[in-house]
Formats: sequence, structure tokens, C-alpha cells
Amino acid sequence: MLFFENMALRRGKKVLFEDASFIINPKDKVGVTGANGTGKSSLFALIRGELEEDSGNFSMAGNVTISSVRQETPAVETSALEYVIEGDVELVEIEAALAKAEAEEDGNAIGKLHQQLDTIQGYAARARAGALMHGLGFTADQEQLPVSSFSGGWRMRLNLAQALMCRSDLLLLDEPTNHLDFEAVVWLEKWLESYQGAVLLISHDRDFLDRVIDRVAHIEQQGIKFYSGNYSSFELQRAEQLAQQQANYERQQKEIAHMQSYVDRFKAKASKAKQAQSRVKALERMEKISAAHVDSPFNFSFPELGHVPSPLLQLKEVNAGYEVESDTEDGQVTILNKVGFTLLPNDRIGLLGKNGAGKSTLIKVLAGELAIQAGERVEAKHLNIGYFAQHQLEQLHPQMSPIQHLQREYPDATEQELRNFLGGFDFNGDKALEPVAPFSGGEKARLVLALLVYSKPNVLLLDEPTNHLDLEMRHAMNVALQGFEGAVVLVSHDKHMLRTVTDDLYLVADSGVKPFQGDLDDYAKWALEQSSLERRSNKDRSNKDSLSEKKTEDTPSDSQPEVSRKEQRRIEAEKRKALQPLKNKLRKVEQEMEKVQKRKSELDDVMADQSLYEETNKGKLAELSGEYGEVNQRLETLEEDWLMLNEELEGS
Repeated sequence: MLFFENMALRRGKKVLFEDASFIINPKDKVGVTGANGTGKSSLFALIRGELEEDSGNFSMAGNVTISSVRQETPAVETSALEYVIEGDVELVEIEAALAKAEAEEDGNAIGKLHQQLDTIQGYAARARAGALMHGLGFTADQEQLPVSSFSGGWRMRLNLAQALMCRSDLLLLDEPTNHLDFEAVVWLEKWLESYQGAVLLISHDRDFLDRVIDRVAHIEQQGIKFYSGNYSSFELQRAEQLAQQQANYERQQKEIAHMQSYVDRFKAKASKAKQAQSRVKALERMEKISAAHVDSPFNFSFPELGHVPSPLLQLKEVNAGYEVESDTEDGQVTILNKVGFTLLPNDRIGLLGKNGAGKSTLIKVLAGELAIQAGERVEAKHLNIGYFAQHQLEQLHPQMSPIQHLQREYPDATEQELRNFLGGFDFNGDKALEPVAPFSGGEKARLVLALLVYSKPNVLLLDEPTNHLDLEMRHAMNVALQGFEGAVVLVSHDKHMLRTVTDDLYLVADSGVKPFQGDLDDYAKWALEQSSLERRSNKDRSNKDSLSEKKTEDTPSDSQPEVSRKEQRRIEAEKRKALQPLKNKLRKVEQEMEKVQKRKSELDDVMADQSLYEETNKGKLAELSGEYGEVNQRLETLEEDWLMLNEELEGS
């Protein structure tokens, strides 16, 4: 499908990668990974025809339709639904030609074009676009709103829906989850699993990568190397290779030191000069093995807190929402109603719930940034809140440097102390002194997090903290949060962070906040079920409205035959009997899911043992890595079967 032969790509004088030779096959699902600036987005630009290779050759099979997400959305008055439909270019062209043929009353052309529409399932296009929008979090009422009425994040969702609408052979996705909530990410995972084309995916969400990809293309040291399996499998394989590389490097350094010592001792002695010279040449010929640079550029931790008050923060019968001009008589909309919530030291709470359910509202109330409408918010005497939200990136002072931001808040700290601290967030050297105006989103997010960590909070309120952060920074943040002594409340679509940081999950739904009984996998199933029920409810409501407009003329309503209770029981018994095979299948799938999940947990524990990555356990590591990939794949298949069986039962 895509063919790369000894290819090199540069941006300016910088070599991104060279001598790259690989093939992307028609159904490959490839995660493209590597540090920022290594060339991931440039590779996509090359495939889209926006760049040309500097040497070697890149070619593509004929008639390959490529779809990718637009980075800009015009503020047009086109309805959201029609904007998404525009992603199906062939459909748009046929419909335009059909309108022209109808205007010219060209019967032959009209017939052919209708046949083409039928071939590409054009008559179902609007239903397909609506389903895509629903999966990405849009309501039915929003379908007809103009694109210009949506915020930037929601416009990016429209761009994603438009890309998915295209009947493509190759899908290029660059950080598609950045503007999605948890439920939309789960839906997108399922959609991509059933997508029949090839996918190239750039993402910093490791759980998302794990569930979507079957290969990894890793860019580092100006090369592209492929690994089979998902992201977790790639990490294990690469760790093994780096460990081997490090061992070889250390062994070679000893050999070099031994040879150099010989040269230094005997090069001045005539009797040994020839042997010394031969060793000099051997040193020059030796292919140097690079040290395994696996250390993250990020290294920080939260300071020790000492005494932490308990409880830290309480909400008692709290109502919260927003002021509006006309929705209600008193000008208030209540989103959270009679919420009780207590935050204790060492609490690790992840908030779940649909977009708009009130997660960010709860975080703002806890942070004291949103006034409550009723109830009571009680703070501990020495409460110190560290609050992270995306809008804080825009509150940085554009002309101030990272070090100036800290000096403004902590004038007594020495410059060297602040430099050392900022170095843990990869603001080293001149970077710590540069104004933040040209910083990327990731750099601004790191600076806001640095300011938060330095403030020594005992409560962390984190609203989507991983947006813009790469995998290395997310990992460093996970490690730091695990050592934090205070309380954490986290809203995130990054499932890996939720799994590794939180102990308890709370569901924000129906204006309330309550503990969620289950794990993230249970919530993903619940969210998909709720989405399916909502879709069916909307469809039933639509059908009911249509039927209510009609009146049956053949049989008067008062002459409809009544079904006896005995007959009704017989019908229900037959229905239960007919559904029994489906229920049996569902029970078997659930039993196997439990066994596979148990084995996955066992493997997680085994593979957490650092001794497994020693050279002597190389064979065992490879065996476990293979089994881990198979277990993950089996679990995903079972989850899909479980959902399909549930939908079939609900629809019966």
C-alpha cells in the first residue's frame, strides 16, 4: 500500500530520518511513536503529498484514498451535519452532479447518478454522519447548528467526524483524542477496531494505542524501527533491546579502556610500538555502541508535606451551576444538586461522566473558583489547593520566562534553586530564560504543572492535565503523583493515568456525584450501553412521533382484539425460551472474560518484577511478552462479543 525504500527526510538542515525502508499493508494499524521533533507529523505530511523525500523513494499503490483530520475549521454557517457529510467527497460530487442533471432534466444522467448513489450507500449517508456525531458526543439537536456556533474543541470533533465519514483506505490520525472525553475515546476505539482500512496513529495515550494498534513504528536516532504488537508489547521489547545494548556498551567500554591502557603504556617503547599502533587502528575501526539513553528529560516529585489536615475539604448538600439570562426565573441553571463530597488525605479519586454532566463544575466548586448556589463548602485550616485546568495555559504572561513566573511568586528563592527545579521539567539552560509566548501547548502545560508542584499543595485538582503532554512527561507525572502525600481529584480521558493514579472512581451523572462500583473497563461497557440506549430512545421517539401523525383507517381503535392473560404468558414464555441461547452465550463470554482478566492481572504482577529484565531472563521475558499481547487481544475480542450479545438481547 505504502512503500518506503532507503528514504530520507529533512526539515531545513535537520535530518529527521534516513535509510528508512518499510511497507504499510492495507489493514495495518500502526502507532507512530518517538520524541517530539523526531518527524512523526512530517511523515504524515509526506504521505499526504505536502512534503517530498530528500533521497530514496516513497510510493503508493494506485487508487488509495487517504483521510486525515483537518487542523483548522472555518467558521462557516453550514450545519454541523452537512459539514461532516462533506468528508465523503465522492458523495458530494455525485449529489452536485445529480442536482445539475435534474436542473437540466437529463433523464439518463439522473438514472446513472441514482445508481451510483445506491452503490456507495449514499442514501444512508446522513444516518451514518449522525451516528458518527453521536459517538463523538454531539446531541441530535446539535446536528443542525451552524459550525460557527461551536467552540474550538467541538470544531475539532467535527473535523474528526468528517475524516471518519470519508470512505478511505488509509486513515492518518494525529493526536485524535486530545479534544475528546472518556466516552468519546471509548467509542473511537471501537470504531477503529472495526475500520477495514489501514491506520497510522500518533498518540500520547498509551491505553488508546494498546487497544487500536498491532504494530509500532518508533522514530529515534534518525531511523524508523518497527515492532510487532501493541504499545505495551513495544515497551517490553524495546526495554529488552536497550538492556542488551547497555550491556554491550559497557562491555565494549571495558575493552576500549584495556586497549587504550596498552597504547598509553607501550607506544613510546620501540619494542612494543608495532603492537601499540595496531591497537590504535583497532580502536579507530571499532564501531562504537551508543550508550542507551533511556533516561527521561523529566525528573520531578512533590515535596513532603508533613502534617495533612483531615478532612481537607467537604461539600455539604451543595447545589452548583451557572448564571444565565433567561433559562429560569431566578437566572440560574443548576448542574449539580445536593452533592455531598468529602476529601481526605491520600484520597485518589477519578471522576467519570459524560461531557456536560458536571465533572468540571465539581472541580471548580472544589477549587473555590465557582460560587455555590446552595449548601456549604468547608475548607480545612491549612488547605492549599493546586488546581490545573486548560484555561490556565492562557493565563501565563507571554513576555515572562519560566524562571520569572516562579520568581514573581517566590521572590526569596535563589535563581540556582529555581533553575534546578525547572530542569526537572526540561526547562534547561536558555530555555528557562526565554519568554513563554512562542512555547508549544506541551511546554506551557509543563510550566503550569511546574508552578503547581512548587506551590507545595496538599490537594490536587486536575482537569484534563495530560492534554499536550507527550508519553515521557505523562510517565513522569504518573510517578510523581503516586508519591504525592495529599489528596487527588482527577478528570482525564487518559485511561492509563486513571488506572495508575486513582484508587476510587466517582460517577457524575443525573445532577449527582456517587461512587462507581466497578473499574474503568466496567465503566467503558456502561458508557457504550448508555449510548446505545440513548440512540434507541431517540429513534423510538422519532418513530412514535411519526406514528402519532397517522390514523389507522382500516380498523377502528376500539375494535382491536385483546390478548388474554394466558395467551400473553404463553407468548412471553416462548420469547424467554428463544432468548435462552443468547443468554447462555453471554454467560460463557462473561466467564471467559473473568478468566482472561485474572490472567492479565497475574501477568501484570509478574512483569512488574525488575529482575525479569535481566539478561538471564531474556527468554522468559520474550515468552511473557508474547502471552501478554495474546491475552490483551483476547480480552478485546471478548469485550466486543459481550457488547454485541447485549445489544442483540436488548433489541429482541
